[in-house]
Amino acid sequence: MISAQRLEERPRLAINEFSRRLGEYKHWRDELIEILIEYQNWVEGHGLASGDEDLQLYELIDALRSDKLTIALVGEFSRGKTELINAIFFADQRQRLLPSEAGRTTMCPTELRYDATEPACLKLLPIETRKTTATISEYRRTPAAWTVIPLDLDSPKKIAETFLQIVKTKPVTVGQAEEIGLYHPDVEAMSYMLNSDGMVEIPVWRHAIINYPHPLLKRGLVVLDTPGLNSLGTEPELTLSMLPGAQAVLFVLAADTGVTRTDLEIWKNHVCLTKGGRAEGRLVALNKIDTLWDELSNNTAVATTIARQTQDTARTLGIGKNQVLPVSAQKGLLGKIKSDYALIDRSGLPMLETTLSNDIIPARQELLRERVIHDIGSMVGTTSAMIEARLNAVEEQIEELRALSGENREAIQNLVAHWRDEKQSYDRTLASFQNMRAVLSDQIKILLDYLSVETFDELAQRSRQDMAGSWTTPGLRDGMKVLFDGVLEIMEKANKQTQQIRSLVQSVYNKFHSEHGLAKIKPMNFSLLPYRSQMQKLHDEAEHFRNSPRMIVTEQHFVVQKFFVTLVGRARELIQECNAAARAWSKAIMGPILTQVREHKTLMDQRLDNLKKVHEDFANLGGRIAELESNHQNLENQQLVIRNMLRKINQPLPLDP
Repeated sequence: MISAQRLEERPRLAINEFSRRLGEYKHWRDELIEILIEYQNWVEGHGLASGDEDLQLYELIDALRSDKLTIALVGEFSRGKTELINAIFFADQRQRLLPSEAGRTTMCPTELRYDATEPACLKLLPIETRKTTATISEYRRTPAAWTVIPLDLDSPKKIAETFLQIVKTKPVTVGQAEEIGLYHPDVEAMSYMLNSDGMVEIPVWRHAIINYPHPLLKRGLVVLDTPGLNSLGTEPELTLSMLPGAQAVLFVLAADTGVTRTDLEIWKNHVCLTKGGRAEGRLVALNKIDTLWDELSNNTAVATTIARQTQDTARTLGIGKNQVLPVSAQKGLLGKIKSDYALIDRSGLPMLETTLSNDIIPARQELLRERVIHDIGSMVGTTSAMIEARLNAVEEQIEELRALSGENREAIQNLVAHWRDEKQSYDRTLASFQNMRAVLSDQIKILLDYLSVETFDELAQRSRQDMAGSWTTPGLRDGMKVLFDGVLEIMEKANKQTQQIRSLVQSVYNKFHSEHGLAKIKPMNFSLLPYRSQMQKLHDEAEHFRNSPRMIVTEQHFVVQKFFVTLVGRARELIQECNAAARAWSKAIMGPILTQVREHKTLMDQRLDNLKKVHEDFANLGGRIAELESNHQNLENQQLVIRNMLRKINQPLPLDP
């Protein structure tokens, strides 16, 4: 291990397919940010910016800068998840970054990430925090709750000692373990936690975050290492929030055990259900294939055995054979450390790394690109339309002034009177437009009230009251029904309200188009269906989890209550996202017409002003035409810039090499 300053400079042996593609992804994202900043500066420099659009651009740029690519590793104890993390992502350290030796098992969920605003450190959340109703997400906003241990990047020994905290356990009484929901005598999978002296061995820490300046983490990679079935079953936030939030889940099995009953339970109840029962974005690593390397058999026989076990695994899990990748994390790590490329190839790591990079990085790239086009595509289009309107207005003025050559002052005076009447008519339309905006504002308030956190909290409180004194799975079923029926009803009302708002805005658009010739545009559409779909998916995940063997067997009040609190928290986050999207849409839907209205008024004022000046100084008609022609050339240049900007934003993703 060497200092953070030199970490990027050392030659790395583990420049694999995944790290290469992640570097390309970061480069593409950085270029996208530069394009947006360039556009933002250009718009401000030409006086085309508005407060709402500025804020939208800032938020989008911040979102791109903080974008993370999360890979979660899931599996039962002793399947080699941590060793796989060391082998895939951190072999260039020439040692194990995380403790994964025999007898060392990750006891709490561990995140590896990098935040440049914080020093390199290990942050640990005490297991006692499970006694509260606060989720891990809420504790992230409470720095004082965490134990923080700095990492000495110049001392490999000290870092290794620090990371051993992740696997620390402590003995507590059965009553204490039950109090925090980590032990129940009826759950067979928990029996290993009971010591010979009757004490229960529990983790010291509930959650760990490693802030480490590794090149991959600095590029936005987040790796989530999860413990076995016990932790997944007693920390619902992992299944309902963290795993669904990951771009990829790598399910780790061991070739020497095959697919055990608990492996299958994790797969069905914690991995697949996060994708609505589908296995998209889910890969299986059949680890420890080196246990099948029989020196008494030839290579062909060994390969046949591995292929057969791979096919059997795929059949058992109900997925395609190409989704199961046989690997040896330990041999792959050893091969990378020793630069033994034959051993690396035999370990199967290159194929797993390639599959990971080909599956998740392009998918994440496409999602970001779609978001950029969705968030600012119409904004850039409106700017382009505004420049086009200015060009048309200048061309008309030039033709108008050229036609006046040789005319008398009376003709100019008549033209001035005509445009003065046009302006007065337009001003009357603007007055009615302001009244319409007031009506629209009331309609938007109704929409946002439907989707307010306060409305959701009232609903959650009712469902919680219905469950009071019945923290059992039947009580949970009733509470979930009240919650989700209420949320889906709210969303249905809100969706109807968005259609009313859109119809109202469409009538405004049509009025200005028919009466004053403004460009014919359609109001930006907005649908709550994606959010409703996410809410339904959360409900399905909750149903799967509630019906899992662990919930049925234990009937623990503690686990049921924690599950319900987590469920409410995740649903509340979705409502907040929905409210923010509706609020942004309510501002954006009027953006194009407001811009055109202001622009049309400005152009009319300029046109009338030019005619008045010509009337006052007819001899300077040629000079006035020359000024307009110069302005026309500037607008054409601006049009080229904005077209190039649109081309950059809409350009296709780079082809895979």
